[in-house]
Amino acid sequence: MRLQEFKADFNTTFSLAYPVMLSQLGQVMVGVADNIMVGRLGAIPLAAASLANSIFFLMLMFGIGISMAVTPMVAAADGEGKKGKIGRFLSHGFVINGFSSLVLFLVILGLSPGLQWLGQPEEVVILAIPYLLIITFSLVPFMFFQTYKQFIEGLSQTKQAMYITVLFNVFNVGLNWLLIYGNWGFPAMGLNGAGWATLISRILMAMAIYLYVTRSERYARYLRGFSLKNLRFGIIKKMLRIGIPTGLQFVFEVGAFSTAAIMMGWIGVNALAAHQIAINLASISYMMASGLSAAAMVRVGNQLGKRDIGKLRQVGFSIFGMVAVFMFLFGLAFLVFRNYLPLLYIEERGVVEMAATLLVVAAFFQISDGLQVVGLGALRGLSDVKVPTLVTLVAYWVIGLPLGYFLSFHLGWNELGIWMGLLTGLSLTAAMLIYRFHSLSLRLYRQSQNKLSELI
Repeated sequence: MRLQEFKADFNTTFSLAYPVMLSQLGQVMVGVADNIMVGRLGAIPLAAASLANSIFFLMLMFGIGISMAVTPMVAAADGEGKKGKIGRFLSHGFVINGFSSLVLFLVILGLSPGLQWLGQPEEVVILAIPYLLIITFSLVPFMFFQTYKQFIEGLSQTKQAMYITVLFNVFNVGLNWLLIYGNWGFPAMGLNGAGWATLISRILMAMAIYLYVTRSERYARYLRGFSLKNLRFGIIKKMLRIGIPTGLQFVFEVGAFSTAAIMMGWIGVNALAAHQIAINLASISYMMASGLSAAAMVRVGNQLGKRDIGKLRQVGFSIFGMVAVFMFLFGLAFLVFRNYLPLLYIEERGVVEMAATLLVVAAFFQISDGLQVVGLGALRGLSDVKVPTLVTLVAYWVIGLPLGYFLSFHLGWNELGIWMGLLTGLSLTAAMLIYRFHSLSLRLYRQSQNKLSELI
């Protein structure tokens, strides 16, 4: 690739990715702010937040995965120049995501009493259950927001969702300050206050993106095709073929970290609190890397629609390079500041020392984490979801978690052993997904070249 082509690719990708990165950063910084504010209440509330979020985010990420089926289909239709399809994809996505949010809501309600059977400290479970029930109600407005977010991102317009996300995440932090500590005459709700702030903010986010999309002239031509009356089972089936495996990819990965949190609870309150701090910090880089993943999904899907497979491969590998550099810098920051970052959350020495040790492992899995999330995005752009889903299942659940359990509870590595298992799972996933993208895109390229030679 010539330098000029690389610069053009970089600029196009970055213009798509940075609003999503900032939007995702806004989302995760709310979690960081929640944990910092809750951490000031002590190790037990922080551990309760970790336990509740381990269940909630498992369901939330499955919902996000389902909603992401809208983006590659819209991107491909846009690349083909078939504007009429786009509104239909939005309406079908609206129905699928609405139904999914209700199902996930009911699943969490059913699972919440089971927290007391996971072998966690009793004082942690008592705080975790009401907090979990509050944030569960935010699933419905969040999935509503996701439907319109994925729709406009499929049209390569990523700034709008960023503005809305950042605005209401700042609002969320302000509500935390009022409701957790009881400032300005508000009741001091502690951990539950963080849950209510999240719920209110997500309701307002959903309202804001709906008003923006439906009242903007930019989307009027696409919304003409929006109809909840003329639903087609074929389109729903096609979207679910992308959405369900994508959701399962997230479940297998997030579920691995959720299971790691449960295993941390078997070690003790301090280990669970340290895990929450380290995973919260690692989620900053992961969610920003997912912005590059979204750009990979849109750009690869767009080039697939244009049938330019050579450009598709060029785009994919350039984004792999970008995320590797980006995550290397984050890993370096975790290594250098590992003893200071946990102090933002809590001052209990035992928790801080454990979290610092886990941040060393987090530093080493940064590049793998970035490569695997971009790999999933690039393959999603090719509508390839079944094999990546199998890859994540094997890497995390057949290899990573059992290895972590063995290292922790049989060799006595404790919290470090669990995270070494996670490091192994992430690294294997990254290697296999990059190879999958290379082999699949190369096959498509050869097919396109053969067809061209036949025409000549």
